[in-house]
Amino acid sequence: MTLTMGSEFFPPSKILPLQQRAWAKQRVHVQQNSAFYRQLWGDTPPPEDLRDLASLPLSDKSGLRQSQAQYPPFGNYLATPRSQVVRLHRTSGTTGQAMNLALSARDCMVTEAVGGRSQSAAGLTPDHTVVHCLNYQMWMGGLTDHMTLEQTGALVVPFGVGGTELLIRTIMEVGIDAISCTPSYPAVLERVLEEKFPGVAPRDLGLKLGLFGGEPGLDDPALRNRLRETWGMEARNANYGVSDVLSNFAAQCDDDTRLHYLASDVLYPELIDPDSTAAVPLAASQRGELVLTHLDRECQPLVRFRTGDIIEIDETEPCRCGRHGFRFRVVGRSDDMIVVRGLNMFPTMVAAVLAANPALSGDYRIYLDNPPPYDVLPLTCEAARGQTLDDGLARRVEADLKKNLGATARVILVAHGTFPVTEGKTKRVVKRYS
Repeated sequence: MTLTMGSEFFPPSKILPLQQRAWAKQRVHVQQNSAFYRQLWGDTPPPEDLRDLASLPLSDKSGLRQSQAQYPPFGNYLATPRSQVVRLHRTSGTTGQAMNLALSARDCMVTEAVGGRSQSAAGLTPDHTVVHCLNYQMWMGGLTDHMTLEQTGALVVPFGVGGTELLIRTIMEVGIDAISCTPSYPAVLERVLEEKFPGVAPRDLGLKLGLFGGEPGLDDPALRNRLRETWGMEARNANYGVSDVLSNFAAQCDDDTRLHYLASDVLYPELIDPDSTAAVPLAASQRGELVLTHLDRECQPLVRFRTGDIIEIDETEPCRCGRHGFRFRVVGRSDDMIVVRGLNMFPTMVAAVLAANPALSGDYRIYLDNPPPYDVLPLTCEAARGQTLDDGLARRVEADLKKNLGATARVILVAHGTFPVTEGKTKRVVKRYS
């Protein structure tokens, strides 16, 4: 077993030997058992030194989709007998065809242990009672993330999605003081409180810790402050992962709101330029697409897998909390990037500008009615509660976007409550063309 307890506190000099030993076993496992990678690599053998991985071609989601379509249900990158698969999950399908994820008992254990590091880093302890409000219906974020919460020793309430009134009553009756959900879910609770529990304010529920994941947004200080002021809770980015790879392997700590990379012993990271695929140094101030390689995976090991997530590394020195993994922010997804007259726009960048305007609720959609190129950013914004809709506000928002992002936007304002508030992931970029 290559999983090493406490490795998130190890310096790089101690981590690299662990990684090399793990790769020595993993490369043999993949080469012998994964028809997908044997075909992809051709005559190029996997390097003995992990630092030479760039000699291998990249793999991506489209290749996995084709593999599962041709060899259902798990694809020909399943590297174990089917009898060794003990759990099946399915991706949310946010970016396309949902994928079947196969895990062995060992894969489950590694996944849960690493996810537990993230939840612990974000502040969850055995003293907490936490309610988990993500979808349990096959999605990795349900059962698997529940198990990561249990790794901290906390009392975990498996609630899932739906039944918001029951959830509110349960929080108050049981004395729940932490919640695991998406960043947009508190808005759902606020609406139900207002409609069904008159006189009960969000603070009255007694939630002190919010463990968020599944959506962007927490990089915005305005959202954190709003959650603190409205709910009296500390908002923590506790659950960053890539379902095909590992459900949760990065989180913030008490000392730093940026994500800490916490899986160095079982997951090897690289950065590439998303357009040229050239290597980008894993160093402070560098931005690129995150590429990941399993070092300890039995069922569906992935090598040089393009996650599609564009990240920016802020710091590589140890954090005050003692963890040594690099600290980073997720800028956006490569498939959500919109190029407006040569400017790369990500939803997170738009959200930051909108959040600074108190006349807006912060909710928005980017409706794309035709394929690129784009001369303007088509943006539909929701007004704040009680805000009158007028063209002047729309023009001010357009001016703010131009000033802060350099892009020309066409803003349409809609009334508060126009957009449905979902309990799952909220998709901000909506492609309405085929």
